[in-house]
Amino acid sequence: MIAATEFNITRVQQSKLKDFDMGNIPFGKYFTDHMLEVDYENGEWKTPEIKPYQPLLLEPSVAALHYGQAIFEGIKAYKDAEGNAFIFRPQDNYRRFNISAERLMMPPVPEEIFIEGMRKLISIDKSWIPQKADHSLYIRPFMFSTDAALGVRPSETYKFLILLSPSGPYYSAPMRIYVEETYTRAAPGGVGFSKNAGNYAASLLPAELAKKKGYDQVLWTDANEHKYVQEVGTMNVMFIIGNKAVTPGLDEGTILAGVTRDTVITLLKESGIEVEERLLSIDELIEAYKAGNLKEAFGTGTAATISPIKELKYKDFVMQFDIDKWTVSPALKRKLDAIRNSKEPDTHSWMVKV
Repeated sequence: MIAATEFNITRVQQSKLKDFDMGNIPFGKYFTDHMLEVDYENGEWKTPEIKPYQPLLLEPSVAALHYGQAIFEGIKAYKDAEGNAFIFRPQDNYRRFNISAERLMMPPVPEEIFIEGMRKLISIDKSWIPQKADHSLYIRPFMFSTDAALGVRPSETYKFLILLSPSGPYYSAPMRIYVEETYTRAAPGGVGFSKNAGNYAASLLPAELAKKKGYDQVLWTDANEHKYVQEVGTMNVMFIIGNKAVTPGLDEGTILAGVTRDTVITLLKESGIEVEERLLSIDELIEAYKAGNLKEAFGTGTAATISPIKELKYKDFVMQFDIDKWTVSPALKRKLDAIRNSKEPDTHSWMVKV
């Protein structure tokens, strides 16, 4: 195991921040001064480096480019009024990252590298954390295979990195969603529960086709019948039906166990709202909508946090929602924002101080 103190640190001579406009930050486009990088070779992780953000030098035969051994996480950091930096639930992302690694036959990353490396990196680039509503420092840990050889087998070498990106909102407006019936995101026994690059590559064409129809994203359905809902775009999805919150369950391994999803479920239960995690068919949603019982629909995810769905189209049937009358998801967002910005007590110890 590498101790938390064994980091080689090289700082930039001059920060890019002085020329950076914090007032206009699109999601995921800009990166801070430094990054973390560490290699896995001969069955062990080498000494991590924190160094200036820079290009990588890779062989064109690097295994990840051919066989797709690549996983990642999305985490956020915030700053309170006193300037203290906090990371939201990094331990949960750390556990999920290694679950993804196991599924793709990749080595687990030690906590001393993932968590302590992240804290060290953020402490160096803390000035990049925006202090503005719906803004944060987005954290991207990722790992990919680096064997410079062709052949379908697990790589023997890997590279793990962490990048930091000051970011604004992922979805700036309520979403229009198209229910997908042709393409499939995940099937039982597959890799739907892991946060791997291939899942996102496979989602690009259906999302683009939905956009050509005037929609922002797709609502995925099951691979067998295209009857049961799974995720919405790159997020988990929740519905307020009557006086309950209903979200697809995780049992089949087709849905990512979202950290924001788990957070929202906890906050819903604490507010007295019953939560059901189960199979949920599009037919049940339509029936609830026609009866006036489908009150709210929204996505949950690290990048998007809580994103309202204002329209949902299935075949020729369109469900439209009056978001201004919603009460549950707006209250959830206010509560979560307040916890993340240290304006309400963090009773679950979700915020980890840098």
